[in-house]
Amino acid sequence: MRVLVQGAGVAGLTAAFELASRGAAVTVSEIRPSLGGNASWFAGGMLAPWCECESAEQLVLDLGRDAADWWDTATPGQVTRAGTLVVAAPRDAGELDRFASRTSGHRRVDEDEIALLEPDLAGRFRRGLLFPDEAHLDPRQAMTALYDRLAAMEVAFRFGTDARRIFGFDRQIDCTGMATVDGRLRGVRGEMLILRTPDVSLSRPVRLLHRRFPLYVVPRADHRFMIGATMIESQSGGSITVRSMMELLSTACALYPAFGEAEVLETGVGVRPAFPNNLPLVEASGDTVRINGLYRHGFLLAPAMARQAADFLFSKDKPVELAHETDRQRRSA
Repeated sequence: MRVLVQGAGVAGLTAAFELASRGAAVTVSEIRPSLGGNASWFAGGMLAPWCECESAEQLVLDLGRDAADWWDTATPGQVTRAGTLVVAAPRDAGELDRFASRTSGHRRVDEDEIALLEPDLAGRFRRGLLFPDEAHLDPRQAMTALYDRLAAMEVAFRFGTDARRIFGFDRQIDCTGMATVDGRLRGVRGEMLILRTPDVSLSRPVRLLHRRFPLYVVPRADHRFMIGATMIESQSGGSITVRSMMELLSTACALYPAFGEAEVLETGVGVRPAFPNNLPLVEASGDTVRINGLYRHGFLLAPAMARQAADFLFSKDKPVELAHETDRQRRSA
């Protein structure tokens, strides 16, 4: 089977891996001149299905609980399995209790255990939640590693190419996100900073719950940290706003004051595609299968959606299925 995958973001790369692993001859087309620069490039890389259920449906946990294993298989060495730590200042203790009531897979930790887990946070927080089975990765390193793996599997890449000008394939997988013409989709803008400071060390993603501006910090190599939190209903991909930068920086300093002396290495904005229910979708039309609506869960949910798309292509006479509706039917059976 000759398959053209449109888009080299996380959805496209994971789909290409699933298809090539099953014997398809895969070509990936990407309108950008090289890998990166899309919404996936500005992601946090948190493989945190239990935490995400604070605001997402159970389906996100069901689809995402195996994501760390998938990334470990596809990109060995890229996944860090250290869990997620959620903390709140004493005045926001109610936010911590609310978060705990909406999630599972955690245990409560006190001030002493927080100090053992993250020594730089010693004495700053009295209570927290540890989600021990969660993981994280650096999206850019993971995408580059997956690209190299795909190239070794003889997947062809055509950068700087409009997929509408490519012919001769049996099937196509549309993974173009917001570029897809679909009136159901809306854009959700996420803004991020990358800071560097030798004065801070963290072993795992830390989420600071705050009544006004919650924040997450994801550690990366060389004392770099990805700072993010914003979810703005907007399709604008312009630069980060002054308001968002001030809020991100001030909240990061509330987590640990040494962030005030950090270098700002990069700011970025990614517009994530979302359907009205914020759940992903796999559907078919003619010879094209579409994967879309990953919302803020790209690296977490892309493996499961890629498997479903590959299952669809390799199953004869299978009806068109909505991934989330199919899963609900399975769970209720």
